[in-house]
Amino acid sequence: MGNIHPAMILLAGSILLALLPVKSRRVVSLLLPIFSFVNLLAIPEGTMWHVSWAGFDLTVLRVDRLSLLFGYLFHLAALIATIYSLHLDDKLQITTGLMYAGAAIGAVFAGDLLILFIFWELLAVTSVFQVWARGGQRALDSGTRYLLLHIASGLLLLAGTALHYLNTGSLAFDHIGLGSTYAWLILLAIGIKCAFPLFHTWLVDAYPEATPTGTVFLSAFTTKAAIYALARGFAGEEVLIVIGGVMTMFPIFFAVIENDLRRVLGYSMINQIGFMVVGIGLGPGMGVNGAVAHAFNDVIFKGLLFMSMGAVLYRTGRMNGSELGGLYKSMPWTCLCCIIGASSISAFPLFSGFISKSMVMQAASNGGYVVVWLALLFASAGVFHHAGIKIPFFAFYAHDSGIRCKEAPLNMRIAMTIAAVLCVFIGSNPSFLYGLLPYPVEYEPYTTTHVVLQLQVLFYSALAFTVLKLTNIYPPELASTNLDVDWFSRRMFPGVVRSIVRVGGPIKDGFFNGGKAVVRSFIGFVKSRHDGQGLWGRTWLTENSVLVVVMFLAVYLLFFY
Repeated sequence: MGNIHPAMILLAGSILLALLPVKSRRVVSLLLPIFSFVNLLAIPEGTMWHVSWAGFDLTVLRVDRLSLLFGYLFHLAALIATIYSLHLDDKLQITTGLMYAGAAIGAVFAGDLLILFIFWELLAVTSVFQVWARGGQRALDSGTRYLLLHIASGLLLLAGTALHYLNTGSLAFDHIGLGSTYAWLILLAIGIKCAFPLFHTWLVDAYPEATPTGTVFLSAFTTKAAIYALARGFAGEEVLIVIGGVMTMFPIFFAVIENDLRRVLGYSMINQIGFMVVGIGLGPGMGVNGAVAHAFNDVIFKGLLFMSMGAVLYRTGRMNGSELGGLYKSMPWTCLCCIIGASSISAFPLFSGFISKSMVMQAASNGGYVVVWLALLFASAGVFHHAGIKIPFFAFYAHDSGIRCKEAPLNMRIAMTIAAVLCVFIGSNPSFLYGLLPYPVEYEPYTTTHVVLQLQVLFYSALAFTVLKLTNIYPPELASTNLDVDWFSRRMFPGVVRSIVRVGGPIKDGFFNGGKAVVRSFIGFVKSRHDGQGLWGRTWLTENSVLVVVMFLAVYLLFFY
């Protein structure tokens, strides 16, 4: 063991899955992430594998503390998502899901930009099947939009890589900074997968249209691979503090008015990614430590929330908050796991979100970013409002929708239980996660100041939600779809094109009809000169022809002599 690339076991093994019968496929799909993880444990830190290809010296594997943390995380996420999917007979979802996990693992262990690009594109191609597998026109359209944007991200990365090589003569993927055009291209490529503002709608568009199991895979890999790339190449760039601050703020308002609870979780994911982006912008040390620690926790607690909502969708066929409620009677275990996930994302003390989110906020405070710290404080209250309260409240308690269904399948409950236990274990034992971080940790989350401040934020956020509900000010759950900035590409732009066609159609027709008339007149004129009575059509006398030739000869002689 240890002499196999960590990504290859999942990539090659997932192809084998397609050839196996259902029972064997389920067993092998469980063994693949376990076997791959054991293989990773046998690869020592500091390992570098180099190959020469087409005149390039490529680093196909680089193992350090940063890549190892994400490698462990992605193996854990792949195992939990696979357990959650064991009830499926659909070989496409589990096969592409494990290939997707393998692509993410390959990306975080890539030592150069060209290898990163290969896995970057593989992430897009394998993940889109988690959306398309649901079937229907909405899933097809959403998946197509998702794929186009992520392929564009890959092309930007390739262009930035080419320019980087031309300017530096190196393909190594280390700190890049923002001192050149190619660096901005690479940042934009990463930013698309990070769901930067204005490029974020693919997440809230595609994830809610995926299958119940597909969303669990999707929530774990794409954005976190991008966070890894951001931490590797752009740590300490202050522009990320601004971008991350915006990301923590604006999704709160969209999540409050959203009816589809998986779309609420999509906006919540952008909010949490914002904390990570801010931490990376704050630079190496506590900032990056907080960012990657929060990425680790987010995969688990956000996956838990998506799993609980996936179980609800699987059993009821519904996901709008206006159509749910009272499900705690039918799905008590799913409800409990959802509450644990909600407590974690809200950063309750003793839950995982508390030990990482507070680290990012402390790093902002230590750096003197008071406005950023206040924004993060507001965002912490907001996430409790829409993810910590709204998700479990409207799904399980808001009112009795009359839906009576079975509890989630056993494999779903096992996967949710594993994630729930990890949320509590990591939150209660922060040293477990802190020991995996890339920089030494000198931070204690459980101080009186941190705990009291967070409890105050949670209390007043809950109070605000209660007051808004009792006074009927809280936005009602409407059966509608919020397009966000997608309105420009999916409504305004097509409308403008239709208007141009409608107004410009008669002009175009007049132009072409007029042109045709001119051509017809010219053809008629030419024909009239070549018919029996035309100048060039009638018979000429010999002397007239000789006269014309003599005249042309005279002009020729005068011109040249």
